Amino acid sequence: MCRLEKSGKSDCVERQRQMGLKSFGETTKAEKSKGPTVTRGRMKLWMIRATTTVLLWTCVVQLTALGEMWGPRVLKGWPSCFTPSDSSLAVKSSSIPERIALPPKRVYKNNGYLMVSCNGGLNQMRAAICDMVAIARYLNVTLIVPELDKTSFWADPSEFKDIFDVDHFITSLRDEVRILKELPPRLKRRVELGMVYSMPPISWSNISYYLNQILPLIQKHKIVHLNKTDARLANNGLPIEIQKLRCRVNFSALRFTSQIEELGRRVIRLLRQNGGPFLVLHLRYEMDMLAFSGCTHGCNDEEVEELTRMRYAYPWWKEKVINSDLKRKDGLCPLTPEETALILKALDIDRNVRIYIAAGEIYGGERRMLSLSSAYPNLVRKETLLESSDLRLFQNHSSQMAALDYLVSLESDIFVPTYDGNMAKVVEGHRRSLGFRKTVLLDRKLLVDLIDRYNNGSLSWNEFSSSVKEAHASRMGNAMSRTVIPDRPKEEDYFYSNPEECLHQTYEPSISST
Repeated sequence: MCRLEKSGKSDCVERQRQMGLKSFGETTKAEKSKGPTVTRGRMKLWMIRATTTVLLWTCVVQLTALGEMWGPRVLKGWPSCFTPSDSSLAVKSSSIPERIALPPKRVYKNNGYLMVSCNGGLNQMRAAICDMVAIARYLNVTLIVPELDKTSFWADPSEFKDIFDVDHFITSLRDEVRILKELPPRLKRRVELGMVYSMPPISWSNISYYLNQILPLIQKHKIVHLNKTDARLANNGLPIEIQKLRCRVNFSALRFTSQIEELGRRVIRLLRQNGGPFLVLHLRYEMDMLAFSGCTHGCNDEEVEELTRMRYAYPWWKEKVINSDLKRKDGLCPLTPEETALILKALDIDRNVRIYIAAGEIYGGERRMLSLSSAYPNLVRKETLLESSDLRLFQNHSSQMAALDYLVSLESDIFVPTYDGNMAKVVEGHRRSLGFRKTVLLDRKLLVDLIDRYNNGSLSWNEFSSSVKEAHASRMGNAMSRTVIPDRPKEEDYFYSNPEECLHQTYEPSISST
């Protein structure tokens, strides 16, 4: 121990002070003798430490930025003073589902590039896209994201990405076919200069047509543009792998955008808010449908003249002179709102059921809807269920509006189309894939005959109702085989209305094929 003096200092403290001064003096002398050598050494050490710190910090920043990709499994699994395990943020992060693993890319020798321009309305284009994916897959070519029709009657300017989730479309099919959003720059420049081979393929063709006729053209020109895509692939006689791929594209890869999906869910919630079932009525009684088909039953003279003028105004509507009465009797016209009201009542549809009208503006307005709204007062439309602000982004975009109706139609308890157009057919097939949901497939030829007989008094209401129910007992979207008519593909059952190769169910025999 050190002995304390009166001055309050110890001998050891004094001794240490003297030793320290001495050591300092010796160190100073030594440093002076070493000179610049020591300074350079320390500078190198400082620079190494600084560089290491910067590199480590850069790695941390990069790893944090990649946190969304693999952080939940690595970084977020470690305890941290910035994100304590008991914090609400940590709880929230732990509930985030992991990303779905993407299918492995299919590796194949690329034979060239296929561009397609779809024509028609939403569901005509939807089926065409499924066909084009299957064709690209079996030709071993790269498909460019399809171009949608902007020149048809609806003049909808929507791009593929405005209606469908384009990234999901590309990635979900990567194990089958390579799909690009646009051509590589060199080839894109060729197309911009008009140096592209463009053609419409032959309707209802087998896959051998594409292998033997279209593939050599792609190999020769590197790019081929198919400028019409509706009904270009046969309904039947195709390998099972092609049929299943068409279904996969339709039921899985073609997902609507998040905005459309969310709005569709909101409409469905509103329709189910009282807990009861709801019916979707695809009332295909818009002005364009009537003008195109020439069906004018129930219209006044002024309306008949207006519809006829419209038909002549569009050169691609080839049929100009149409006998409306004969066409109606053959079952080739959409049912009128008045006829539809009778049929729903004959089928014992509850008067109080909520009915969603999946259609555009009904021709004739409230005057033509009076019979239907009187019989079924709970008629609603997207325009009445939603605020105008909800639909503002969809205005003047008929395909996006149709996409919304499509989603609601899929989820309805009963789906009733009054005409077998493209939407009716594609929704019918999609509902079959979801467990054969009830879809009333109206026999219009029979129905107009029954309606006329009831209206002229030759049938009582009970006889009329019994006949309607009996005729449709087996027409509710149940499982059955697709009718095949060799050499008459337009008259046989449409693949997308009954894709039986993709449905896990036993089938009732179809009406005998001819």
